[in-house]
Amino acid sequence: MSALTRTELDGVAEAMTGAGEPPAAPLTATLIAGGRSNLTFRLDDGASRWVLRTPPRVGRTPSAHDVVREHRVTRSLHGTQVPVARAVVLHEDDDVLGGPFAISDFVEGTTVQSRSDLDQLDDATVEAITCRLVHTLATLHRLDHVAVGLELFGRPDAYAARQLKRWAGQWEIVAPDRSDVRRAGDRLARLLVDRLPRQQATGIVHGDFRIDNTLLRLNAEAPSVAAVVDWELSTIGDPVADVAVMCTYRHPALDLILGAPCAWTSDRLPDSDALAAAYERAGGVRLVDWNQHLALAHFKLAVIAAGIDHRLRAGATSDPGHASAGQAVEPLLMAAVDVLKGP
Repeated sequence: MSALTRTELDGVAEAMTGAGEPPAAPLTATLIAGGRSNLTFRLDDGASRWVLRTPPRVGRTPSAHDVVREHRVTRSLHGTQVPVARAVVLHEDDDVLGGPFAISDFVEGTTVQSRSDLDQLDDATVEAITCRLVHTLATLHRLDHVAVGLELFGRPDAYAARQLKRWAGQWEIVAPDRSDVRRAGDRLARLLVDRLPRQQATGIVHGDFRIDNTLLRLNAEAPSVAAVVDWELSTIGDPVADVAVMCTYRHPALDLILGAPCAWTSDRLPDSDALAAAYERAGGVRLVDWNQHLALAHFKLAVIAAGIDHRLRAGATSDPGHASAGQAVEPLLMAAVDVLKGP
């Protein structure tokens, strides 16, 4: 059950009033998105609109549904050159909705998630939006995280080592039953230990940056990014890793993980190398040890795919969109090894 009851909405209104943003009339809520990520509702009082984010009612994983983290980072980024919705309310207790929730301003914009969404746009718009996305990520990485109040938002050093430890540990739990694929993942994890990328920059890492985690303004004159959303995986770390994740998402295996052709894997967009080059031209950090970062990002996505498949095989989910995730594991592992063999 994802709908908000009248009692729950009255509790939300009380929290907003306590934060200095009282609704002008009883709130109504419309579900915008729900399921795999946080539940997202549009709140209306007849005069204003907001967005409420809260973890799923069941099956939540705190590290994957961290609305508290989202609120903190967007509150700090508001007023910078990185477009985000204004953070309004954070309620960390479970007393109102059974879990924490965060409220932000409603931002007008278009979401481009599926291949069909992208196909509605002409080539000039796609090119302009891709350019703005890359510039937005470069702008994020240039920010001084200490100056915007995020000094304690995450541990700044040894980012790659901590990522590898986390995902290698997950691999041991969720690796597929096929012995050849399991051995391939084991070998890759060992190889990455010996090829761990150096960290020469520290900044705010979004952790999940691609076109469908933004709201876009698609006016003909100057398409732009209205807001970057879905900050639940954000932290302080190595910005190069953030770029590598964005580029790894261009792999066709992402369609298998998401269960449908998505916008970001379209061949109408620049390939991984072109995106990385555009990022550096946009003033982002220098992509030191790029191949190692890219291989680690492919390994991470392979483990995520294996985890989805593991839960499906264990009967923990029956979502038909998860059925093809297991097919993504082997090509992602192979892609990681190929990247490490590169120059």
